[in-house]
Amino acid sequence: MGRKILIVGGVAGGATTAARLRRCNEEDTIIVFERGPHASFSNCSLPYHLSGMIKEAGHLVLFSPELFKVQFNIDTRVNQEVMTIDREKKEVLVKNTLTGETYTETYDKLVLSPGAAPIVPKIPGIDHVTVHTVRNVVDIDRLNKEALAGGKKKITVIGGGFIGIEVAENFCKAGHEVTIIEGTNQILRPYDYDMVQIFHKELLDHKINLIVEDTVTRFEKNQVILSSGHTVKTDLVVMAVGIAPETKLAKEAGLEIGETGAIHTDSYQRTSDPDIYAVGDAVEVFNELTHTMTKLSLAGPALKQARIAADHMSGRAANAKGVIGSSAIKVFDYNGAATGLTESQIKALGMNIKYNIVRVILSDKVGLMPDAAPMHFKLIFEVPTGRILGAQAIGKGDVSKRVDVIATAIKFNGTVQSLKELELCYAPPFSTAKDIVNYAGYVGSNLLNGEFKQVNVDKVRELVEKKAVIVDVREVYEFDRGHIKGAINLPLSQLRERYQELPKDKPLYIHCRSGQRSYNAVMALQNLGYTDVYNITGSFLGISLYEYFNDVRLNRESIVTEYNFR
Repeated sequence: MGRKILIVGGVAGGATTAARLRRCNEEDTIIVFERGPHASFSNCSLPYHLSGMIKEAGHLVLFSPELFKVQFNIDTRVNQEVMTIDREKKEVLVKNTLTGETYTETYDKLVLSPGAAPIVPKIPGIDHVTVHTVRNVVDIDRLNKEALAGGKKKITVIGGGFIGIEVAENFCKAGHEVTIIEGTNQILRPYDYDMVQIFHKELLDHKINLIVEDTVTRFEKNQVILSSGHTVKTDLVVMAVGIAPETKLAKEAGLEIGETGAIHTDSYQRTSDPDIYAVGDAVEVFNELTHTMTKLSLAGPALKQARIAADHMSGRAANAKGVIGSSAIKVFDYNGAATGLTESQIKALGMNIKYNIVRVILSDKVGLMPDAAPMHFKLIFEVPTGRILGAQAIGKGDVSKRVDVIATAIKFNGTVQSLKELELCYAPPFSTAKDIVNYAGYVGSNLLNGEFKQVNVDKVRELVEKKAVIVDVREVYEFDRGHIKGAINLPLSQLRERYQELPKDKPLYIHCRSGQRSYNAVMALQNLGYTDVYNITGSFLGISLYEYFNDVRLNRESIVTEYNFR
């Protein structure tokens, strides 16, 4: 005899749990409750309706209740909100959000997948502006219609996370005047400060007004007043400062709430009640790199949790082993991907880890290809084990492929040494014969072996101010098109004939365009008797990208005569 399984919430976690349960058992009665009008939609695709990339809001809906019924024999009830859970009676109280009618439904097993709600801070004067959030198809449809009404608008996005940046980009593509306000010093926290400057510049290049290190103190009619005293004129505001797990049902039912404020579950996705499971944005997860509980609002982990919960309910072997946090984003012409730990995360958590970084810039495919472009890659690894801790990649090509390789390596306890041996697919339109992942392995191994020393691009301004000896080994014509102020130009092609011009009693900091020629120069100088030589990671291209945004926003003097972004 089949069981009766109720699922609170559709979208990713709930709908996936329901479908997997049905594949495991034809006898169970499965009912999904969704308080909104759509049980399954592409949450991550919502912002792309604002630019018209997804033309109709209805196209975001993946499954209708009717389709769920005929394909999976699942009873999907939209506009039905579960109000309370009675654990003793094993029943829930359900309210029809259209009619107000209520009724009860019993269960054998219950799955909570309520997701997370956008945070809307109680900022003074919030009633004086039109505020929107983005959570579902109804939200995005309403936002898009208001943005389209009456022509182009001034739109303010508060918050520089994934949703905020994607909303801002798509509104910009639709022709609106967009401002982003981010209270910290950077957008997109999965990227370190030295890497995210590429995205900062890209937003500026597309005429988005990016404001960082400033917060909203109040609203006035069609105005946003910032703590700095600056005022931003606006026609509508999108609040994207973050999300909070929906835990009201769980709390009122007496289920255990974890240290993060999200629902606590075991490795089978069971709550403190063995007959109630929870999945998705409402639950906390174990980070296998930090060894702490955390919240992770990503579709991939939610879908895996859904399968684990369904399999465990069906008597199949399954358990969650933890997450590392892998994500990707597109910001206009640049793609970004990240996995595992960042430097800023290690420092913020006070993790007792000795680590080093690889920072390389290489062509994403064979340079003869007309669409070849630089790819910026940062790898973090443990010292002295070489164990890979995280990676970030930004470029115009396929960054997610490279970071996926690193995510896989992390899951299998890979090291920088193992990256050297990876046999990755190659053809000129796709990559180089030695992929950037392989190069990261070579550089990381060399650093572990003490073969050379390095400084990152974020230290160069300090070196310039201290009047350190910076040697530019690019050719003269490259140097003339833009260089670090005070740098010595000694091309690699002339180094072996002229190296004695360089002092041996001072540290030497070597750079080229991307870091390859400067590495060769460092090795040559070491072989010629120089002992205090450093390669500047990222070199002039990385320095230009790192410095540009803050030079513009702070109106400060540049440390380069001209920037080079190619």
